[in-house]
Amino acid sequence: MKVSTRGEYALRALILLGQQSGVISIGEIAEKTLVPVNYLEQILLQLKNLGYVRSKRGIRGGYALRKPPDQIVIGEVIRQLEGPLAPMGCVSVTAYDPCPLEEGCLLKPLWTLIRDTVARLLENTTLEDLLEGRIPREERRVKKA
Repeated sequence: MKVSTRGEYALRALILLGQQSGVISIGEIAEKTLVPVNYLEQILLQLKNLGYVRSKRGIRGGYALRKPPDQIVIGEVIRQLEGPLAPMGCVSVTAYDPCPLEEGCLLKPLWTLIRDTVARLLENTTLEDLLEGRIPREERRVKKA
């Protein structure tokens, strides 16, 4: 799974909106997230259509979160913008793509573990977690001498 600029920029915008109490203009969002306005317009429209943000027209218009940060699950956002979380189609739950080498494949367990680990982390992380800095850290394995 690779997150494209669309996914990265969408998360940047959601974080910024989560840090604000009111509506913020698209120009200010673009400036603070370093996202080109034209591209940001497309992303915010998609986030609006998905129900994550709302827009307000007019001179004091802009965008704000539609849902509280604790109800915005990062895994859902990424899946809706990017598609499956699986690194390979043969282990995708939502977009399975069979492989002629699948039976007896020694890589499939690794791809499955990667998919499960990424999905578990993203599905258990909300926008509120990001805003509060509550990101689970992997335990470091100590090499045995």
